Amino acid sequence: MSMNGGHWVTQRPETDARRYGTVFDGIAAEYDRHRPAYPDELVDRAVQLAGIGSGDQVLEVGCGTGQLTRSLLARGLHVTALEPGANLIALARQNLAGAGAVEFVNAQFEDALLPGEQFQAVFSASAFHWADPEVSWQRAADVLVPGGTLALMQYCGIEEPGSKRDQEALLAAMRKVAPDIAAHWPAYRDLDTTLAGMEQRRDNVSEVWAWLGSYDIGRDYATHLFGDVQAAVMPKLIEHTPDELTAVVRTMSAYARLSPGQRQALEREYQAIYERFGRPIRASTVTALVTARRSTKGDDHR
Repeated sequence: MSMNGGHWVTQRPETDARRYGTVFDGIAAEYDRHRPAYPDELVDRAVQLAGIGSGDQVLEVGCGTGQLTRSLLARGLHVTALEPGANLIALARQNLAGAGAVEFVNAQFEDALLPGEQFQAVFSASAFHWADPEVSWQRAADVLVPGGTLALMQYCGIEEPGSKRDQEALLAAMRKVAPDIAAHWPAYRDLDTTLAGMEQRRDNVSEVWAWLGSYDIGRDYATHLFGDVQAAVMPKLIEHTPDELTAVVRTMSAYARLSPGQRQALEREYQAIYERFGRPIRASTVTALVTARRSTKGDDHR
């Protein structure tokens, strides 16, 4: 057990998922340049649903270089920002200097011994799936005040007519270059199917989040911890040059598994697709917000 940033930190055994989630720290500068911020409309919706405002204490799990953190601080919230990556958190400190009341904690969510029932809301953007689901949903409930809100955000690919041909070409390129990675690529669903699947699972926030991102993080015990699950999405069509697409893909965890030769081959494939289409490469995405309210019954699975 060690002291870090004013909080006691206890070390849990490393798992493949936990080690894999640290790959972003090695590309912190690229992550900072190319990962987008989150829409103000969804941040405002999360804040409204949580019933929070200036001066309220919130926890952010996996702050990265501060994309969502900045939005939370701009709304006057007092943020405790957890981030296991030393390079990422250093950039976050630099980016958010003077931006508001933020305390950084360089630790995994599972390891930081945070005070119980302390936070009005727990936020996490594109990060919660890296925490161990055997404990993460319970930890989120433990640190929330009764009735407090869990707010998860994520960018996800969807299938739309305007980009279907492009996304099929990109997946074919990945199958050609790295078939083992392509075999486990998240499924693209159309927006109606995405929303219907979330609605069907809304009695368990962990199953909603698992469906949305094709993550293996759904756990039955979360049903007893959270209720009032709500979702909102904002679709967007994005266009990339080959260089822009490569820059974004470099910030994805799957990229770390590619050999140098595979990376070069993938860049050539992107260039070929661009030349074949004679226009930028399109991708349809949604930014999703899922919120849930901590149960006041005090149930847990321990």
